[in-house]
Amino acid sequence: MSRRRRSAAGSAVAVVAILAVGVGAVAGVIWFLSAREPALNRERCTATLDGTGWELAPVQAENAALVVGTSIQRGLPARAGTIGLATALQESSLVNIDYGDRDSLGLFQQRPSQGWGTTTEIMDPVYSTNRFYAGLEQVDGWQDLEVTVAAQAVQRSAFPDAYAQHETLARAWASSLTGHSPGSVTCELFAVAAEDELVEVPKLLARDLGVPGEAVSADGALTTIDAGVLPFESAERSTWTVAHWAVATAKATGTAEVRAEGLVWTRASGDWSPLDAGSEPLARGTVTVTLGTPTDAPR
Repeated sequence: MSRRRRSAAGSAVAVVAILAVGVGAVAGVIWFLSAREPALNRERCTATLDGTGWELAPVQAENAALVVGTSIQRGLPARAGTIGLATALQESSLVNIDYGDRDSLGLFQQRPSQGWGTTTEIMDPVYSTNRFYAGLEQVDGWQDLEVTVAAQAVQRSAFPDAYAQHETLARAWASSLTGHSPGSVTCELFAVAAEDELVEVPKLLARDLGVPGEAVSADGALTTIDAGVLPFESAERSTWTVAHWAVATAKATGTAEVRAEGLVWTRASGDWSPLDAGSEPLARGTVTVTLGTPTDAPR
């Protein structure tokens, strides 16, 4: 995934990166974002769990969609997504960085010198995420371990207790991105800009969730997705897994609107709302994504 330009509104965001350097195989990067402002002066995505919203920056939300989507493709339970997200949040702040302690790289700060793969492989978030889960699956009884214990069993970090601080945020995003709580992922985003480097919805959908091309139909700016191809018995979960994924990746794809059942998320509102009177709700199992029209308007 190519890096995207940061908006001019970034001056309104106080970001401090602290690199925790130690003798372990990985380095932790903790980013502190500014408090919410009344006006939209920065972009943000939120997963709501038990009435509390947990924020990520759009690039983090995009990577969260990949991490959780990969766990779905591997047939793992939602807890795997929680462990994966908590780990990546501690190691890289859920950003695919090309630096770290010694030769640590990528979302999970894996080290070429420790046999995790080549530099090129580790910097591929698909590869690094699958390598993390492959390691997790080798841990006996990982499903019943505390998040920090399971993460440490894979990572062998110098800071083994640090993963716990990200558990609730990770659980909120893993829950939403595996189709629970309809309408629980929202993003507040600027309008699509002509300078944005965008990824096609079908391409990213196949990468993150393994949705095949025959389940996706594109007609101009409108893409219709058959969520029923996901490996869930519940059609509702399949629907909202795709719908929440579509919102979480809206910055990357240039999406302006997502519809699922009787609800619609729009980039303009930043939230889910009921369809207008007269609009026909979508059948459960179908999700539509509408791309925005790029503008040259200043941010």
